Amino acid sequence: VQLVESGGGWVQPGGSLRLSCAASGSSVSISAMGWYRQAPGKQREYVGEITSVGITNYAVSVKGRFIISRDNAKNTVFLQMNSLKPEETAVYYCNRVRGTRYAWGQGTQVTVSS
Repeated sequence: VQLVESGGGWVQPGGSLRLSCAASGSSVSISAMGWYRQAPGKQREYVGEITSVGITNYAVSVKGRFIISRDNAKNTVFLQMNSLKPEETAVYYCNRVRGTRYAWGQGTQVTVSS
């Protein structure tokens, strides 16, 4: 499976962005898929996940502001980010949550700055 993240960019604090993660090579519809992020000089951290049937779970730091969804017909997972904070500047990635991870994609850069 190849994962391609997109939708990142620059946004002011309090703004919103919607990220996409398109999978190719095989269906990810039966996999729980997650979003992760890595800020400069820090380890990659878990943001949230969505199961194959649409049940979501989020890190405490993003709960209530971020929404994960998926379109299994398009083999794509989404991350809607609202009320963004400067400390959430990072490269955002998606991947399988359980079992053997897929190869990481290149990620998409999100910069939150005034």
